[in-house]
Amino acid sequence: MTNLTLAIPSKGRLMEQTTDMFARAGLVVRKVGHVRGYRGEIEGLPGIDVAYVSSGEIAEALKSGSVHLGITGEDLIRENISDAATRIRFLQKLGFGFADVVVAVPACWLDVTTVAELEEIALPFRRQHGRWPRVATKYINLTRRFFGSKGFGDYRIIESAGATEGAPSSGMAELIVDITTTGETLRANGLKILDDGVILKSQANLFATNAAAWTPDLEALRAELSDRLANSIPSKATVR
Repeated sequence: MTNLTLAIPSKGRLMEQTTDMFARAGLVVRKVGHVRGYRGEIEGLPGIDVAYVSSGEIAEALKSGSVHLGITGEDLIRENISDAATRIRFLQKLGFGFADVVVAVPACWLDVTTVAELEEIALPFRRQHGRWPRVATKYINLTRRFFGSKGFGDYRIIESAGATEGAPSSGMAELIVDITTTGETLRANGLKILDDGVILKSQANLFATNAAAWTPDLEALRAELSDRLANSIPSKATVR
């Protein structure tokens, strides 16, 4: 029988929180082979291979179907898989990895509190500066879809490779789309979130791909793992 492959974060806080969640479910995830390797197993659940993968690459692996299941942030799935609603199954919110994808503008823009007001200043901005307002972001697809849904198109995206929240103060962009947990970093950089600027309230999820080959045995393993993990997550933890 082909084993089920589960991709989990390979480092950082998400890896620690994932391991802790499995432990609460009575499941021990351990690496197989070299301690610095990228393969693992779950004690008590034979038939499941664990792959340690970076959070961003988990979205790509689910998209291609090279893994069956993955644990990563919803923001990465929505950003990297345009047809996530049909390609991916959202199995379980896990109650950690909370982060909001938001539109933030300079706090000194007192008259700009909504996307509609941002649209109102775009043309005067272009007349004054000879270009549309620039939006720095790592979330190019989420940004385009969100602004498109609001009917706003008078902007230019600047792809951010570093600390996005610093883009306006450095002169790289006028506003940003980025993730935040408390908003403190945004405020420290002189930014405010638009009143209607929350694009996505994200958290870690257990995802399944529809791009992989699923057999009844693999579906049974998936259901068993989902049930075990669901019992380890306080119901209030997944709601914000």
